[in-house]
Formats: sequence, C-alpha cells, structure tokens
Amino acid sequence: MKGRRMFMTETHQSVRTNALYMNPDRGIATLDFSKYYVNNFYNLINSKGLVEIIRLYLTSSHHTKDANGIENVSAEEYVAILKKVFINDDHAYDDFTPQEILASFESLYSFYRSFLRVSITNFNDNSVITHSFKEADARFNDLVIRNYRIIEEKLQGFVNNVYRQVNAGTNATLLVRDHQWPAPKGYESLTDVTFIDKVMLQPPMLMHTKSNKREGVFSAVDYNPVDHFAGQRQEWLCYPAKVGESLIFIYFHVDYMVNGLALSNLFELATAEEVEGQKPDAILIFGQEKTAGDVSHYHYDSDNNLWVGEVPYNDKTTYFGYMKKMCLTLHNLHQIYSGKLPIHGSMVRIKFTNGKDKTVVFFGDSGAGKSESLEALQEIADEQIVEMETIFDDMGSFILDDQAKGGIYAQGTETGAFVRLDDLSSSVAFSNMDRGVFLNPERKNARVIIPADAYENVVAHHEIDMWVYANNYSDGIGVHQFENEEEAKEVFIAGKRKALGTTDEVGMSSTFFANPFGPVQEPERTKPIIDEVFKRLFKDGVYVGEVYTHLGTDKSKDALHESAQELLDQLMNS
Repeated sequence: MKGRRMFMTETHQSVRTNALYMNPDRGIATLDFSKYYVNNFYNLINSKGLVEIIRLYLTSSHHTKDANGIENVSAEEYVAILKKVFINDDHAYDDFTPQEILASFESLYSFYRSFLRVSITNFNDNSVITHSFKEADARFNDLVIRNYRIIEEKLQGFVNNVYRQVNAGTNATLLVRDHQWPAPKGYESLTDVTFIDKVMLQPPMLMHTKSNKREGVFSAVDYNPVDHFAGQRQEWLCYPAKVGESLIFIYFHVDYMVNGLALSNLFELATAEEVEGQKPDAILIFGQEKTAGDVSHYHYDSDNNLWVGEVPYNDKTTYFGYMKKMCLTLHNLHQIYSGKLPIHGSMVRIKFTNGKDKTVVFFGDSGAGKSESLEALQEIADEQIVEMETIFDDMGSFILDDQAKGGIYAQGTETGAFVRLDDLSSSVAFSNMDRGVFLNPERKNARVIIPADAYENVVAHHEIDMWVYANNYSDGIGVHQFENEEEAKEVFIAGKRKALGTTDEVGMSSTFFANPFGPVQEPERTKPIIDEVFKRLFKDGVYVGEVYTHLGTDKSKDALHESAQELLDQLMNS
C-alpha cells in the first residue's frame, strides 16, 4: 500500500492531512469531522486543510496562469490575502486588484465544489455529537457558503440580489462506527475497517465516474481475496448491505466513494444490531490492489461458508455496475447453494380499476426490455391501473416452499432501481429527481438510482401470477404463452437477447438462464432448481410466456405499446 499511496500522490497530486483527503483524479474529497471540525471562520481560514486545498488548486490545470497573477503566489500567501480581505485591510490589494482576486477566488470555489465532498464522523471517536452528525454537516455547509459570500461581496463592492443556496461544503455525510464481528481466522485484516452506520445524502446528486460500462463475467479463483487485503483504516470503509436476506459486508476504497454513496439508494443499510457479532454471508473487497489480472473474481470459502468477491482498483471499475453486479453475484451464488433460484428481472404488483391485483415477473438479460415493458404498460394503461408497486427491479429469487401457495414464492433483493435515463419517461424521471442519485447524466448509458420500495416488502413472500421472458429479438407482437414447461425452459435457459450496448457485448448473445450473475457460474447446481420451479409453476397454472419488446430492432415505441396492450388485456381478463 505504501507504493500506491506514493503513486497516487505523485501522479494524481492527491492530498492527505489528518482530517482531509482529496484525489483530483477521482474527484473525491473526504473531511473527517472527528479529527478536525470547523465551526467558525477563524478555524476555517487557519486550517491546514484550506492551505492544502489552495495548494492543490494552484498546481492544477483548473485555471490559466498569468506570470504576474495571483495564482503564482504560495498557498500561504493566498490565505493571507483572503484574511486581509475579510477584515477590510487595504493591504490586501497591494499587488492585485479586487477584480483579480475575485476572479481567482470564484475559480477556487468552483474547483473545490467540483469534487464529491463527503464529511465523516466516527461514532466511537469524535469531536462533535454523534447523534447530530447531520446538524454538524449542515452547520459546516452554512459556514462555508456564508463566508464565501462575505469575501465575494467585499471584493465585488456590493451585495448580491440573488442567492443560490448550494451545498457549498459537502454533498453528503456519513456516521461510521467500529463493530466486533466473528471474523474467521485469516480475515483479521478486515477487522480494523470502520462500518457505515448512517448516511445522509443531499439529492438530487449528480456524480461522475471515469467508466460508464461494465465488461466481462465474474469468475472464480482458487485463492481467497482476503489473503491479499492490506488496506489502511483511513483508506477503507465498509457498507453492511442487506441484499435480499443475505448480509454482505462491502469494503470499498475511499476513491470509490461515488459507488459507496450510491449503495444507499439501492441496498438496505444494515443496522448496528444486525452487524455487531454477526458473520456475513458474503464479503466484497472493492478497490483491491493485488488481483489475478485486471478483472473481478469471487471465491467460495467452504470452511467458513463465506463467499468473497474482489474488484481491482482501476479506472474501468469505477462504473457502479461493477459494485452492484458483484454484490448480486455473491448473493445469487449464496441463494443457489441454498436451493433457491436467482431471477434476473423485475417484479411488480399491479392493482387495476376492475378490482384485480396481479403480480408479474419480467425476465431477461440486460437490455432485453424489462423496464421498458413496464414503462409502456404504465403509459397505455394510465386510467386502468390504480397502483403499480415494484417488488424488485433487477434481481430476485424464486423460493421453493411447500407451505406457500403453489409451493413457491418470489422475493426481491434491492430497495432501489438502477436504470438508464433513456429508458425512463420524462414524467417518471422528473418525479423522482429530488430523491435520485444520477451517474454521468451527460453521457451515453447515463444512469439514475432511485428508491423503489421498503425493505420489508422487498423480502416478503410474494405469489407469482405471471412470468414472462422479455424477447427483444423476434418479430412477434404481443405476448405468447408457452404450452408446456419444456417449451418454456428452452427459451428461458437459452437466455437469448440482442445486446444494446449497456455492457461490452454487441449483436445477438445467449446467456445461460439469462443471468450471468450466479447461474452462469454454477449451471449444474442451478439446473435442478430450474426444473423444480417450472414444474411447480405449470402445475399451479401460472401464466408462463414471453412478451415481444422489439428493442433489438425497432427503436420506436409502437410495437412495444402493442405488446404492452396485449399484456394488459391478459392481466385484466384472466
């Protein structure tokens, strides 16, 4: 780790003080309020952190340097000028005009705000009251913007008429704490990492990553990734996630803070009581320095019944899809080994105006048209649908249970939805904007993560009324019901789709059971569960079929709307 910290400092000009970390290459900044909390202007102007922020700004390419300009002074001299401006000392303008100082000061302010800024308070060791960590963050934000405006107005010579109350200090805040959990022998290196206990986001959040697409399939390795972990306490955090009913400890390097924050809109954060003294079902190490090649892996520790995943530290893995899908892969493998069937798809409960209440599961790989079918259904059935509730958006499980109706029920994994902005109607996108975490909104494959349902409902036992394969490659219109389970299994297991560019695949592809996150890795263990699931569904008379989405060939919504209309008729009249 010593070598990489040097690499990051020299190449990316990262800054680390006792209380501040900034990495311009990733656009990440963390402020440790437990180490140093700024509560007045004099704490701020005299802080080591401010000097380092200014030093970073002055050495960056954020501005155009003038040989005689203010950007050529030292960071300490720059701070001295700001102090003089604040106390109305005319010597502030001995070398530079107010206009020159103002232009640089505005640029400095924009430079700082270009980072994703997160404050962190440690529950166990802090200098602010832990139960009011949100208030402490709010006071810091108010302090930064208030003093920015004081200096700005002094330099410009007049007060503003319009004020924009932006998050000047931070975008989010975390309360973290230490937990004791029964780490097996060999896992001791993880025990020093602090756990995230509470998260406060200030949405809408617009965050950016270097990569915007996921590549490849996660593969097994014969070594335990924990053996290679040597992370420093101040460089790592753990998000304890409830993925379905699986408990997964997600360890991530702070340079992946975008991903770590986005998790809070997707997976339920486990409580302190659910973490303390508990062994997880799986562990993910995200930002691992030493891996077997430039790819992501997982390992099953049979001695401790633990699934362990690793994702390497590089620019490619900054895309949130790597974190989400590795978590789901670990969860799904845990499900398969428990005799449960992972379902790559979405499930909704629809209440109609005619009094009927139906659950529908849309099934298929990325880009097949699952979410698009739902959107089309909403658009054409606006007056016939009372309520549409998302049970799961991307991954769930079918669970065999002799006590359930039909001997089977469905259960979800995520409390949020990770969807392409292009797939959302403007009404849906804007209605969720105030709660959303937006990732690379200006780029192709832009995504938003929005809360979808309460955890208690996601993991409840849901009956299955209809299961349809999202077929985006055939010319048919509407829906088609399979006559028998063998015909259905042939289509579902083949997992065909025409790739739409959300991953590195192009053209026609085929994925075992349309799920590269678990079933592909363990097909022989999955096949007997598939057989039993289809047997029970057909025995109970559940509608099993396919809906033609046309997304692989026809980009217009006409064909999709026709299919959605036929799907609507089937649901309302059955």
